[in-house]
Amino acid sequence: MGNATVGFLGPENTFTEMAARELFEHSRRQPFSTISDCMDAVAHGDIDYGVVPLENTIEGSVNLTLDYLIHQTPLSIVTEITIPIQQHFVTYDHSRKLENIQAVYSHPQAIAQCHHFLKEYVPNAKIHYMDSTASAAEFVQQHPEENFAAICNELAAQTLDLYIAEKNVHDYKNNHTRFVTLSHSGAIDATEQHDVDYKTTFLVTLPSDYPGALHQVLSAFSWRRLNLSKIESRPMKTGLGRYCFIIDVMQGMDETMIPGVKAEIEALGCSVEILGSYPCFTINTPKVK
Repeated sequence: MGNATVGFLGPENTFTEMAARELFEHSRRQPFSTISDCMDAVAHGDIDYGVVPLENTIEGSVNLTLDYLIHQTPLSIVTEITIPIQQHFVTYDHSRKLENIQAVYSHPQAIAQCHHFLKEYVPNAKIHYMDSTASAAEFVQQHPEENFAAICNELAAQTLDLYIAEKNVHDYKNNHTRFVTLSHSGAIDATEQHDVDYKTTFLVTLPSDYPGALHQVLSAFSWRRLNLSKIESRPMKTGLGRYCFIIDVMQGMDETMIPGVKAEIEALGCSVEILGSYPCFTINTPKVK
């Protein structure tokens, strides 16, 4: 995949780029300012793959990714990767002491995720919100004369040669984000690099006048003993009370089970689309070099 062009939710040195680096280390990577811009670029054939966030342990699903995938772009999920969200407190160099920090810069979510650390160790510092953790780190790097700090990941700190004054300052130690790779093509092969599971994602729309339809849909998975890792409703955007369902199954595409589920649900009068059947990776220590 060295010749592939991979888009990701930018800017550079964000957690999304860390996810993209894990799967496309030797490919050309291109940042996009929004999730929709990245997905549109894949849909229009400007790039080969797009890496975008799908779900965070603390914040929940990224609705923009889900809704754009459902309503706007005919793309497939070809890979999922989960990485830890490790936020660090960084300064320009080692000479800056916590008690002298005057201002802290970061993305609003990162600030919220580090609330207890900020309250205890830099309670008098002014908080400034930035578009990303990477842009916060860049701001600190551009102001070496000030006692500023940023909350960012290790990739941003290392790339900008900033000093990590305190590691892992986030409140929740089990904070992870799932990222998906979207494409018109088939699944990528990274099984040599990572332990892998397989998942299939269904998009199911129920008939409007069918009582008990959701129960029967779930029964199609249950009697086959297929493990559902997630079920989530999203509005159809066609009227109040109209929803579709995203269902994740811990099973890759095969010749019988997944096609059988799809056929049974369709026989109930439901609309069924498979958004992807793909490998899933979990990374405990993302690459930063």
